[in-house]
Amino acid sequence: MYDPAYVDRWIRRLDRVFEADSYMPVSVRGWENLPDEPAFLVSNHSGGTVIPDVWGFAWAWTHRFAHDRRISPLAHDMLFKTGPSSRACSRLGLLPASKGVGRQVLDRGGDLLVCPGGDRDVWRPWGERYQVNFAGRMGYARLALRTGVPVTPVANVGAHETLVVLADGHRIAERLGFKQHFRAQVFPIHLSMPWLIGVGPVPHIPWPVRLDYAIGPAVPIPACWTPCEDPSPALVAAYDAQCRAAMQVLLDELASERDTAHEAVAGLRRVGARIRRRAANM
Repeated sequence: MYDPAYVDRWIRRLDRVFEADSYMPVSVRGWENLPDEPAFLVSNHSGGTVIPDVWGFAWAWTHRFAHDRRISPLAHDMLFKTGPSSRACSRLGLLPASKGVGRQVLDRGGDLLVCPGGDRDVWRPWGERYQVNFAGRMGYARLALRTGVPVTPVANVGAHETLVVLADGHRIAERLGFKQHFRAQVFPIHLSMPWLIGVGPVPHIPWPVRLDYAIGPAVPIPACWTPCEDPSPALVAAYDAQCRAAMQVLLDELASERDTAHEAVAGLRRVGARIRRRAANM
């Protein structure tokens, strides 16, 4: 059950990570594009198992709306397999990813955040860090058509620079049957702290970089469409293509303004400055 006091405690902890001049400062543009409730936000996914992109956006959302307008992110059901993890996720407002759960949120007028690419997107190789990869998953588009709630695209850059993914290992995962056993389609190889070379979806210590987000205008539901239970596969595919194209435009804009090397150096400088300030106050 969502626990506002628990969320507030987490937000205070995350202030030290995401606020200006901190470890991973967050910047969000396009709040004016956010529709009234319910809003169906769909985002690319970046940053490995640590998923700093979701944490950063949720932190910014909560600072903007407090508890007046809470967002419900859908999360991999592995997070709900153990009691402590499940309770923590529930208190933070996370929900297990499924079509039924997403529809319940939208039907009651709530705001929903979905990252359709999941593990394939969050572990895409370094050379593809500015490309949207939903791996053919279109359930979100079907949900939008069924409910009549248009998709609001959200793009982010920065989280995929907290490590360097060399390969997502999806062919290895396929051969080992990860999808059947763990609902996972990757077995990545990455350069990351503290492992140097990490194998598998193990958590890492994120490199200190800036996280930038852009919220775009909602992608209109086709005018000829009346929401119902069974949109055709062709209509779903067409709407999915529209949504991915809109997100890619946002991602390209953010990428064009980004200097990866500069951000890496700037992150180290921020960390060094914080260490010096702390030492001066001791």
